[in-house]
Amino acid sequence: MPARERPSLVNALVVRPATPERFDDITPVIDRSCWCQWWRVSASEFGRQPAAATGTGSEWRREALRMQCEGQIAPGLIAYHDDLPVGWCGFGPRTAFRRLERSRVIPSIDDRPVWSIVCFSIRPGYRRRGIATALLRGVIEYARAKRAVTLEAYPTDSAGSRRNNVSSYMGFTGMFEAAGFRRVVMTDSRADGLPRWLLRLELGPG
Repeated sequence: MPARERPSLVNALVVRPATPERFDDITPVIDRSCWCQWWRVSASEFGRQPAAATGTGSEWRREALRMQCEGQIAPGLIAYHDDLPVGWCGFGPRTAFRRLERSRVIPSIDDRPVWSIVCFSIRPGYRRRGIATALLRGVIEYARAKRAVTLEAYPTDSAGSRRNNVSSYMGFTGMFEAAGFRRVVMTDSRADGLPRWLLRLELGPG
């Protein structure tokens, strides 16, 4: 059966915060060249090998994520299907993302404290089956529990067409709008020839 016709798993998934004891579950689902550090560090830091580090650059990024899992706010959520990790969503307070804070193409539009949703990564064989939708639901619930004020995302509008991983890793507008997000502004950021939109979901006063 073609992947696009496989039944949705959105209601059959369990979504959990990335905590130290779940760190090994991240490995099968994350981009292991990035380890969800692209937005968390500056451009120069991302490409630099720390003097005290051993091994490849991706290994220090892995250790950086491990340390982030020990924080009060999880750096992401993991989706499980029958105990198998099948998806990842990276997020957190926008102030924790150095590259995003300095971005000229996805600027901060006001002083409202926001949490940013920066990436989705789905295990091969499980794509287009509702994993990202389940993760987004989980982020909304987690952010509310942590008393976040506003969630912000930067997806592209696919206009219903299939796109590559470059444009899809931050999600598509339709999924966010279905969850209650609203379009605020079209950014100057581009992916696969498409502009990224800044979308927001208000969770409470702030």
